[in-house]
Amino acid sequence: MTTLTAIRTASVEAPVRRRPRWLIRAGSLLAALLLWQWLTAGDVTLWLRFDRLPTPIEVADQFGRLLRDPVYYVDIAQSLVRILTGFALAAALGIAAGVAVARSWLLADVLQPLFEVLRPIPAIALVPVAILVFPQNEQGIVFITCAAAFFPILVSTRHAVRALPEVWEDAVRTMGGGRLRVLFSVVLPGALPGICGGLSVGMGVSWICVISAEMISGDFGVGYRTWHAYTIVDYPAVIVGMITIGVLGWATAGAVELAGRRATRWLPSRAGVVK
Repeated sequence: MTTLTAIRTASVEAPVRRRPRWLIRAGSLLAALLLWQWLTAGDVTLWLRFDRLPTPIEVADQFGRLLRDPVYYVDIAQSLVRILTGFALAAALGIAAGVAVARSWLLADVLQPLFEVLRPIPAIALVPVAILVFPQNEQGIVFITCAAAFFPILVSTRHAVRALPEVWEDAVRTMGGGRLRVLFSVVLPGALPGICGGLSVGMGVSWICVISAEMISGDFGVGYRTWHAYTIVDYPAVIVGMITIGVLGWATAGAVELAGRRATRWLPSRAGVVK
């Protein structure tokens, strides 16, 4: 009876997995665009003022002009360099610190109180400190980006390491494994799913802070250009900047999640996982 039920369930789920889900996702975006066009072209003024927003057609025209402007690509490259540099530093420092405080009670007592005091401070609040400490704006923006991603990675790594069963480490030690063998054979592989989750969250938070930092103290970058468009009342360019930020954030976060799935291919797969 159980086997028959499993066969029936698999036969029902198979068409669902074969369903062209990209059509649903594309339809969702198209519906949002049509709603945007209707609200702005019709000058709808309910409790929100949509008559002040540019229409999708105006935004598309502005986007076409920006695609022919080399400065647009310079801004994208500048923001990507900042986000990738800061994120790479945060990943290295966050994973190392998370493993250290989870594995050593001494380091936990020394470092964790400092981390817990600094963690609630929004990274964007560090802009004045970055301006005072770093001689160049570029270094300050990278520092803010790194600080934004550091704590999600640290916390996820720490929890993932502490959640590992002690019997795994005991098994390696009984076979003569030392600290490094335990670290690279048990701790890092076992905590990898949690680390990947922290990396994904850290990438999203990094984009929030790098754009905010560029608006405040940047000379180039998507955030700086979006804020500049707002100051000269170029609202279509503001929307183009917002869309550019969203696409870049989606692409980089997707790359991190893809790398995480590739790194954890050895884990058992679950049917019906949303990707």
